[in-house]
Amino acid sequence: MRTLFTSLCLTVVTLTAHADTGATLDKAQALEHKVAQDSNQPVAPTQVITKAEVQAVDPAGKESIDDAITCLSRTIYWEAKGGAPADMEAVAQVVLNRLGREDFANTVCGVVKQGSEKKNCQFSWWCDGRSDQVDEEDRYSVAKEVARKALNQQLTDRTRGALYFHDRNVSPSWLKQHIKTAETGKFIFYKPAASDS
Repeated sequence: MRTLFTSLCLTVVTLTAHADTGATLDKAQALEHKVAQDSNQPVAPTQVITKAEVQAVDPAGKESIDDAITCLSRTIYWEAKGGAPADMEAVAQVVLNRLGREDFANTVCGVVKQGSEKKNCQFSWWCDGRSDQVDEEDRYSVAKEVARKALNQQLTDRTRGALYFHDRNVSPSWLKQHIKTAETGKFIFYKPAASDS
């Protein structure tokens, strides 16, 4: 009897998690389109992704990368997992700042994967040939929470409209065509010199 009860409880938890995941992914898709269209408008309360919902999506960092929450979470994780929350938030903001821009894709996953067809990825983790599965679930949970807040438009753009960034320890060739907008402990952020924003 105890085994039957335990099995029933696990089934209910699994079904609930899958239901939360589907609802969360729908909300994330609606929110990414909202950000791409106009990031100045507040998020409608019915679209806000909750902490429980986002933690139900890809909890161990092993699912395929094909939705806004997972793409953004993995980008934050792989680009800034060793950094402070400010570094993670700024990386998320760069992805969102690119949404809907002329030279970038209209979805979070499109932005993250851009350039992979030419082996010239915008985000190095996507094309480095290594596994994209998460190594540290606790850090991934932090990255997912930052992604949730970013999609819910609950973060201040500490990058001041940046579309590009690099680690402080490198000096990319494209620097001369860009204006520095901000710095965090780990990164320096830029926008094109000809940018009107």
